[in-house]
Amino acid sequence: MEIDEEEKPSIVGPKATATRSRLIVRLGALLVSHSTLVSVVCCLAGLIALLVLPLLAKNTYISENALLPGSANPVLSYQDVTEANKLIMDIMSITDHKEAADIEIPKLIAKYMEILGAETYHHKFSQPENQFHPLYFFSSSPNSPPTHANLSYGTSTVGIIRAPRGDGKEAIVLVSPYNTQNAGGIDTSASASSIGLAFSVFSLLSRATWLAKDIIWIASDSRFGDHTSVSAWLNDYHNPNFLGDASSSRIFKRAGTMACGIVFKVVEKERREKYEDRDVVTMYAEASNGQMPNLDLLNVVHYLAVHRQGIRVRIGMFGGLVKSHLVRVLGEVMQQVGRFARSLNPDWRFEMPSSEYVEGTATLASSIYSQALGVPTGPHGAFRDYQVDAVTLELSPRFSLKNEHTRLAFLLKGGRLIEGTVHSVNNLLEKFHQSFFLYFLTAPNKFVSVGVYMIPFAFLVAPLPIIAASLFNLTSNRNPWRWLHTAKPLLITHTWSVVVTLLPFYISKISDLPSTQCMLTWAGGSLMAFVISYIVFGSPYSKHVEWRLLKAVMIASVSIGLCLMSIINFATAQIGALFVVPMCLFALPIRVKTNNSLIRSMVMTCNLVMAVLGFPVTAVALMQGVIKGFGTVSISEFWDSMKFLWGWNSATYLYLVLVHLPCWLLFVHILFHPCR
Repeated sequence: MEIDEEEKPSIVGPKATATRSRLIVRLGALLVSHSTLVSVVCCLAGLIALLVLPLLAKNTYISENALLPGSANPVLSYQDVTEANKLIMDIMSITDHKEAADIEIPKLIAKYMEILGAETYHHKFSQPENQFHPLYFFSSSPNSPPTHANLSYGTSTVGIIRAPRGDGKEAIVLVSPYNTQNAGGIDTSASASSIGLAFSVFSLLSRATWLAKDIIWIASDSRFGDHTSVSAWLNDYHNPNFLGDASSSRIFKRAGTMACGIVFKVVEKERREKYEDRDVVTMYAEASNGQMPNLDLLNVVHYLAVHRQGIRVRIGMFGGLVKSHLVRVLGEVMQQVGRFARSLNPDWRFEMPSSEYVEGTATLASSIYSQALGVPTGPHGAFRDYQVDAVTLELSPRFSLKNEHTRLAFLLKGGRLIEGTVHSVNNLLEKFHQSFFLYFLTAPNKFVSVGVYMIPFAFLVAPLPIIAASLFNLTSNRNPWRWLHTAKPLLITHTWSVVVTLLPFYISKISDLPSTQCMLTWAGGSLMAFVISYIVFGSPYSKHVEWRLLKAVMIASVSIGLCLMSIINFATAQIGALFVVPMCLFALPIRVKTNNSLIRSMVMTCNLVMAVLGFPVTAVALMQGVIKGFGTVSISEFWDSMKFLWGWNSATYLYLVLVHLPCWLLFVHILFHPCR
C-alpha cells in the first residue's frame, strides 16, 4: 500500500501537466482567432496605462538607512563663505584681463587648495573630435592629449583631501565647472561663485574629523563644455597611461574608488519668475542611453534642500504641455475618474487635482524624452559611464549675486546643502544599491518605478506575436519554405538600412558643408542605395511573396528590435512603440478586397496617415515640434539632431535607422502590394 501511494503522484503528474499544456494551447488559439479584438483592446489599454502613469506615481523615500540625511547639524560657517568670497573677488579681478585668465585662474585655485593642505595638480585636456564613427557606439571615445599641433586645450585644477578615518579605498568627487571665456558677462560672476561655493565646502572638509572617504575637488575648465573636461579627467583616472612620460604619470594623482560624484554650479538668471520666493536648485540625473543614478542620491539632495535649507527643488518639465488645453481637459477627466474610484473603494487613492496631474504629465514627458535621447543632461553623465552614481545641481539665487550680503547668504545655503550630501554619502559602507536605478520622475519627490511603467509597453507589444500567428493561419500556402522567400525583402531592407546608418560617417568628412546640404546628400545617397538594391536583388513583389507573410515577418522583426531596445534604453522603445506598433497592426494593401467599403476606406486613410507620420524624419520633426515648437522644424534641424545623437553615441540613432526605418519601408511595401 505504501508503494502504491508513493506512485500515485507520478501517475497523476503527467496528466495534470498535459491538461495545463492543452489549456495554454486552447487559450493561444482563442487569442489568435480573435486577434483583431485583442489588438484593439491591448492598444487602448496601453494608451490608457500610459496616461494614468502620473496617477500611479509614488512618493520618494530613503531606502538606505545608513544615509541618515539631516542627522548631523551643518557646521559650515560665515567664516568659510567669507574666505570663499575672497577667492571669488580674486577670480573676478583676473577675468577682467581675458588673455591672462586662462593661465592665472588655475594657478590661483591651486594656491587656495594648497593653503588648505590639499594635494593639487593640473589636468590638461584637448577638445575631442565630435565626429560620427560606427565603432564608438556603446563606448566612450578617448580624449586625445594636447599636442603641439593642437594648441587649443583646457586646464582643470584638481585637489585631494585624504580622509583621516579612511583607508584611501573610497572617494567622493566634487565638480565645479567654470568658464573663463565669457569675461564681463553674467556668467562670469556665476562661474566665480561656483568656484567659491566649492572652496567653502572643500575648506570645511579639510578640517572634518569624521571623513571616512577621500575628497576630490575638480575645478573643471568648461570652455569646451561642462562634460568634456570631466570626461577627460575620468578617462585618465580609470585608464592610466603607464607607457607615457614618467614625469607626467607622477603628476596625475588618484584616490580610491568613487562612491559618488556631485556636480554643482551657480546659474544666475537674468529673468526670474514672479513666484520665485526662494533660492532654486535644479537636479539633472539623465545619463547616456537612459541610465539614471540610484534614486537614493536624488532623495538625499531633495530632502536636505527642502527640509533643511528651504531651497525649492526643480527638475525638467515641458512648459508647452502645462499650457496645453488638451492636457488640462485630460487632467479634469482624471480628477473625476479618481473621485469615482474613491467612492467605490476608499482604499483606491487615485484622486489627484487636475493641476497636479498636468504638472506631473509635463514632468513625466520631459523625463521620458530626456532618457530617450540617450544624451547626458550634464557632466554627471561622464561618471555614469564608469558606473558611478552622480547628479548635477544648478543653484539659482533669488537675488543678484552682485550684492555681497545676498551672495554670502546664498553660498551658506548652497554650501550646507553640499555638506549634508557629502555627510550622508560618507556614512555608506557600500555602493548605492538599495533603491531604484530604473524609474521616471513625475515630480522632484515622485517617481514611477520600472514595474509600473513597463505595463503600457507590454500592452502595446503583446498583440504583435498574436497578429503574426493569425497571419500565418490565413496564408493560402503554409509551406514553411515560403518564409525563406518572404525573408528576402526583409534582409534587403535591413542591409539597406545599414548602408544608410554608415553614410553620415563619410558625409561628415566633407568639410565646410552646410547642414541642409549634408541632409540632402544623405537623402540622395540613401535613395541611390535603395535603387541599386532593387536592381541587384530584384523587386520584393514576386509571386512567392504573399503580403500576409511579409507583414508577419515585419512584425517579427519589429518585435525583436523593440525588445532589444527596451533592454538598452526603455524610454526609446516606449516612444518608438507608439509609432511602429500601429503600422504593424494596421498595415493593409490598398488593392485588397473587403466586404465593407466604409471600413476599407477608413483603414486606407489611416494607413496613408501612418505612412506620412511614421516616416522617421516626420516622426522626429513631430516630436521636436511638440516640444520646441514647429517653427524650429527644418531639414537642417534634422541633420543637426542626428549629428547630436551620434556625437554622443546614442543608441536612439541606431534605433531610428536600424529598426524604425526598415519597419516604415516594409509598411510601404505592404501598402502598395499587388495582392496576387
